[in-house]
Amino acid sequence: ILTNNHVIDGADEVEVKLMDKRIFSAEIIGKDPKSDLAVLQIEATDISELKLGDSEKIRVGEWVLAVGSPFSANLSHTVTAGIVSALGRSNVISNDHYENFIQTDAAINPGNSGGPLVNIYGEVIGINTLIRGVNTGIGFAVPVNLAKRVADMLVEDGKVTRAWLGVSITTLREAADYRDLAVGVEDGVVVRQFVPGGPAE
Repeated sequence: ILTNNHVIDGADEVEVKLMDKRIFSAEIIGKDPKSDLAVLQIEATDISELKLGDSEKIRVGEWVLAVGSPFSANLSHTVTAGIVSALGRSNVISNDHYENFIQTDAAINPGNSGGPLVNIYGEVIGINTLIRGVNTGIGFAVPVNLAKRVADMLVEDGKVTRAWLGVSITTLREAADYRDLAVGVEDGVVVRQFVPGGPAE
């Protein structure tokens, strides 16, 4: 089961309640705070899965539906409609997170986190993650293509491994300003420092 990391973060026990009212104890397979995603596992029969779509194919203005349990379990399986307002939104949470959000005006409220954002064909195109305010028409979802890559790594290894260079860089212009470097080009990158033991070293 794919959900948000912030939904289960810090929990001693996690339970999953299905639409038919069955409740299962869930095991946390892995979580990734940087993408705010987590994978759970339950031992259950007679359940069906949603089809995953392709978030690379969605376009601004296309209709979407958000599914979740806003505010309380009494409002479980609430469906709201809206459009894709923007793609590739970043700097929404913080610099500590990998952000490439789908923005939608479908009503998303506290309790929608971890629920699916689906297209008109019922395919999951995103994982509802956060809102600005309460039902302000500005909600955000993690694109499903990113979620699939993260989920695969969490299922395989229990963690997400990301590439990194291990260097500190600055622009050529900034380096030339304080070092008075004589360079024959105007734009570029200067490696200022290697991280000891890092890949670039």
